[in-house]
Amino acid sequence: MKQSAGILLFRRIDRKPQFFLVHPGGPFFAKKDAGAWTIPKGEIIPPESPLDTAIREFEEETGRRPVGPFIPLDAIVQKGGKHVLCWAVEGDLDPEKVVSNTFELEWPPRSGTKVSFPEIDKSGWFTLAEAKQLINERQVSLLEQLVMFLNG
Repeated sequence: MKQSAGILLFRRIDRKPQFFLVHPGGPFFAKKDAGAWTIPKGEIIPPESPLDTAIREFEEETGRRPVGPFIPLDAIVQKGGKHVLCWAVEGDLDPEKVVSNTFELEWPPRSGTKVSFPEIDKSGWFTLAEAKQLINERQVSLLEQLVMFLNG
């Protein structure tokens, strides 16, 4: 079973939460918007702990290292069966200053040409309603869990 770990960064504007989401880079997501955005996350590779993975992946994808306290959220299962562990953390980040790492992919397929793509190509802050429209549908519960915690 594949597991990923990620960070849901949030901030409060006029006591209402906003959520930081990222859009995956590369050719497979280039024309996808609603439903394609996600929390910054990546695959857990033991012996690294899930929280350490989440922190590392956030830093790799945004150029910023999140600092706790971290709020654990209930894991979700994406359509492909991947389990996603997530922690929320309050903070702020300028989407214009995000610096993502890159990955290489043979593109176009079977061309023999390797092309480098950013792991994320866009990021931004969104209200709950906006985030629910953009985020991967299986990750909506992460937003809802955080809202319930904040209203707790």
